[in-house]
Amino acid sequence: MDSSAHKFYPVHGINSREFLETYFSNKEMGFGEDSMKFPMACLHRAFSEGHIKGDLLIDISTGSFIHHLYTASEYFKQILVLKCSEPCIMELNKWINTRTGAFDWSHVMAYIKCLEGNSDQCQDKDITLKTAITSIMKCDIDKENLTDPEVLPPADCVISVALLEFISKDQDDYIRNLRKFVKLLKPEGYLILMGLLNTTYAMVGQDKVHVFKYDENFARKVLSDEGFVIDHCAVHKRTTVSDFIDYDAIIFVIAHRE
Repeated sequence: MDSSAHKFYPVHGINSREFLETYFSNKEMGFGEDSMKFPMACLHRAFSEGHIKGDLLIDISTGSFIHHLYTASEYFKQILVLKCSEPCIMELNKWINTRTGAFDWSHVMAYIKCLEGNSDQCQDKDITLKTAITSIMKCDIDKENLTDPEVLPPADCVISVALLEFISKDQDDYIRNLRKFVKLLKPEGYLILMGLLNTTYAMVGQDKVHVFKYDENFARKVLSDEGFVIDHCAVHKRTTVSDFIDYDAIIFVIAHRE
């Protein structure tokens, strides 16, 4: 496969709606088991234990999805969302402001009900999350301070879903970008990473988008080398058969610095 023909997310961006429709919709043969149910179950379990909580959570993920933040909104007073592209910000703002044409996340509510077992509270989840998201900001991954010139307060927790592999060309890039994410954290804060293992591309509409290929051993080693202790690591093998993307598994990692 000729990687030179791939689009590069930081340079070319992606069609945010195509990305949502392909990987996060309620299609019968979609990616929901891998892209939504697995990470939501991991996050629900992690936050329910009670030690990951606080005033501020920063989410820096690819695309415009929000399903991974529903549980988090119960444990943090504020959620700050960083996005690499204006189209992703516009797509997310449609949902925040309940505008016509906003992506429909109602299919996620059924799964939240399964996780939490309380159908009455599920009706309020949208309101809770929209209230918790206090800001959506553009970030520049080429800068050491991602939100330059603004300096953000350090976060109790940083969540990043499938962004490092979309913005990194090689191992050195991945490490440099990870270090920028870590700068957003308090010294005692928690880092939650979810990623795609052994992936080289993702189709978004007609575009074949570059994805940096790495495995579980690499993810563990990088975090260890950066001084992190891994509290939990889970790997979920791929369940969906599709040529849209070539990942082998989804990795979920919680880590902190002692």
